[in-house]
Amino acid sequence: MVAIEFTEIGKLFSSDVRDGTAVSIRGWVYRIRKLKDKVFFLLRDSSGVIQCVVDKNEEGIWEKVEPLTIESSVTVKGVLKYDKRAPGGREVHVKDIMVVHYAEPFPITEDAVRSESEYLLDVRHLWIRSSYMTSILKIRHTVFEAIHEYFRKNGFYEVQAPMFITAAVEGGATLFQVDYFGRKGVYLTQSSQFYLEALIYALEKVYTIAPSFRAEKSRSRRHLSEFWHAEAEVAWYSLKDILRIEEELVAYIIKKVVDEREKELKTLGRNVDILIKESELPFYRITYDEALEILKRKGFEVEWGDDFGADEERALVSEFDKPVFVIGFPEACKAFYHRNDPERPEVTLSADLLAPEGYGEIIGGGERIYDKDELVKKIKRFGLDPKDYEWYIDLRRYGSVPHSGFGLGVDRLVMWICGLKHIRDAIPFPRDIRRVYP
Repeated sequence: MVAIEFTEIGKLFSSDVRDGTAVSIRGWVYRIRKLKDKVFFLLRDSSGVIQCVVDKNEEGIWEKVEPLTIESSVTVKGVLKYDKRAPGGREVHVKDIMVVHYAEPFPITEDAVRSESEYLLDVRHLWIRSSYMTSILKIRHTVFEAIHEYFRKNGFYEVQAPMFITAAVEGGATLFQVDYFGRKGVYLTQSSQFYLEALIYALEKVYTIAPSFRAEKSRSRRHLSEFWHAEAEVAWYSLKDILRIEEELVAYIIKKVVDEREKELKTLGRNVDILIKESELPFYRITYDEALEILKRKGFEVEWGDDFGADEERALVSEFDKPVFVIGFPEACKAFYHRNDPERPEVTLSADLLAPEGYGEIIGGGERIYDKDELVKKIKRFGLDPKDYEWYIDLRRYGSVPHSGFGLGVDRLVMWICGLKHIRDAIPFPRDIRRVYP
């Protein structure tokens, strides 16, 4: 027999591995069932799970296996056997085992899992070992990988921006102020946008993936205080140009996840066919005015100039089987840096991308103001002090060009792709208004 030294468990299910192959694996006990003359336990590693079988007649092994507990760590040597009754049709008949650590009684019970209680957030450092969370984390990994791939294949440079900032991007009401060596007026970043705008004058097409922080006192299922942001800015691009990039990026991410993580999607109960349909290009496009008419038809009392909340977005996307861009928000709905439409100054050249199935906004973006005087006037119109944005205004003094950009909420995208009920499950260790532990 040909031995495979500490192979990944997932590789044991390959058609290349024959029945009767000697194998060496290692991992953690996922489930265990003890009988009079046999012990069956599922062993997991990062690649998969396989059933291991210990016979009482195996000398020197039974004594080690009998005290095994959930999450005990072990190394196993044995023989791979095909058995239709085993999970996945294969199991390892154990010939030798070394227990690295006998785990204490595992605190997460089936009752806690069924109740979906806050307790699972309290023990998130242990719950991430579950097949549910492991599947999400693998999909999340692929989402991040796809974002990098798309941008780099399309000529974007990856850049980095500071996390400590002095000028609010999205408004002062949601800023986290920090004590910066005794200096006031320093905050955690809400967005890397301004710094990306500075970098387009050197690199033209730039992107970053970084955390952003919003002190929003929201308890909704789609808000986090700390979230991951994929942001891009491009010199010379119009609103039409940037919308094409946005939809191509989302479609690329979904295709990669479907191609590489179908097993994990099925573990989560996600309908892959629906995801494939939802990622077909082009995405739908409607104006803010058209969105308003849809909402009024559905019984919502929304006045022109009002922004849309979660309920309104959910109602809107129920009309569509793919993501939909809502284009041309009124000035009051968007931050000061959005360029107003020259042909209709009361609206901005902006757009939100809303995900279907009730998930709502995942991207916000549009054209940026590139004229210095126009930017200063709008800063003042929004009740802000131009002195606080001096370096940002500087960008319009020296070689300014039309440009556009967007910010993608990666956690919201993962939430939609995985079909999750709450955004807290889309990230390993969530932070919101109620939680900074563990």
